[in-house]
Amino acid sequence: MNSIVKICILGVVGVMLALQFKTGKTEYSIYIGAGISIVIFCFCINQVSAVIAQILTVKKYLNGGERYLGILLKVVGITYICEFAAAICKDGGFSSVADQIEILGKISVMLSGMPILLAVIEELHGFM
Repeated sequence: MNSIVKICILGVVGVMLALQFKTGKTEYSIYIGAGISIVIFCFCINQVSAVIAQILTVKKYLNGGERYLGILLKVVGITYICEFAAAICKDGGFSSVADQIEILGKISVMLSGMPILLAVIEELHGFM
């Protein structure tokens, strides 16, 4: 919890610093925002080890459903990466590029989740 507070403070201070440059040196404002975003993203990556430990615990209880867990992780990764990239594009003033990245992310999530949908349909078809 303490580290979350530190990261939030870092984010707020970074935004306040970037706002100081927004009127005069706009490019510095964008660089500061991108830099703070990267630092926070790196912190998130460091937290992945704790998530992986929990996922391995869940994996023990899945009987043959490990591939679905892999799909879930892939979908979460796609979501975070696309959201991160779109936010940086929006901060840079390229909202149309950000919108296209978000659309790409949604389509990728839909395609990645298709095997789960097919498995559910097969399971339902087996009951009929």
